[in-house]
Amino acid sequence: MPGLSRRDAMLAGGAFCLSLSLGGCSSGSRALLAADSQPENYPTVVALRFFSAEIDRLTGGRIKVDVYPSEQLGSQNDMLELAQLGGIDFIRINSAPLNVLIPETQVPSLPFLFRSIPHMRAAMDGQPGQAILAALEKHGLVGLAFYDSGARSIYTVDRPVREPADMAGLKIRVQTSDLFVSMIEAMGGNATPMAYGEVYQGMVQGVIEGAENNFPSYESSRHYEVAPVYSLTQHVMAPEILAMSKFSWDKLSREDQDAVRAAAQASVPVMRDIWDERVVESRRVVSAAGVQIVEDIDTAAFSDLMQPVWDRYTDTPGLRRLVEDVRNFGDRNG
Repeated sequence: MPGLSRRDAMLAGGAFCLSLSLGGCSSGSRALLAADSQPENYPTVVALRFFSAEIDRLTGGRIKVDVYPSEQLGSQNDMLELAQLGGIDFIRINSAPLNVLIPETQVPSLPFLFRSIPHMRAAMDGQPGQAILAALEKHGLVGLAFYDSGARSIYTVDRPVREPADMAGLKIRVQTSDLFVSMIEAMGGNATPMAYGEVYQGMVQGVIEGAENNFPSYESSRHYEVAPVYSLTQHVMAPEILAMSKFSWDKLSREDQDAVRAAAQASVPVMRDIWDERVVESRRVVSAAGVQIVEDIDTAAFSDLMQPVWDRYTDTPGLRRLVEDVRNFGDRNG
């Protein structure tokens, strides 16, 4: 079909699979597909490859999983649509694209929710995290595990951000998420939703004056070359989510479903170990390149501005209870 994009072709293929009998696009007739937006050797991609090898081992080679990084199967929004249709079997996705679809995923994205990375990991591995993963199922996904996305901080072309007054007027790129827009505006900045791949050129051209992300993404994207001031606001510690298409999941036997869950859980500590090493290395790389890392942040001043954001995005009793469950969850260090 002339003019049909890769995304449209894959969406059409996913819809076609759904119209067939269960045997038509079954896991036994092809390798399952796992997609990630990050490049090869990024911690989430390495974890997906471990996940694939574990499934192969646990099923005696009956289930194969091919991993496609670097947005080869589309953007995060494309991958989400495809997974819901059954065109992709596994996705590693940031929680932000899920926020509108699944309100529970907004909770771990709330600014200044987690006290520390250990607190985030403990809460997401525990009952609060399981409740969030369970919420995916009615939207065509089966939540399997949480991967780390580190602590997100503000980086800018030329201005340190130590307190809210420093954010005044700054055009900061955010993901396409109402919550992230609200957060940056509450911090005092001018939120500018933009595709991740456009950020570097956006800063070169002056369309934006900064962005917010973790150290590995800041380094691997080479954003530090055009935004050499990294302020450790650590405003969000939202994790990534590993999920499976519900259509693909329902075609598996109970034994194979158990194998998929076991492989997903086994990949979590692998991912976190690699992530922790990568954070240290990425910080070393950008420091060596001359980046100014600003550590004297008035975190309390920023946090005090967030109540309206929390009120807007936790506007039901269920979401407020989930927030309290997370806040009260003890981290592994006590």
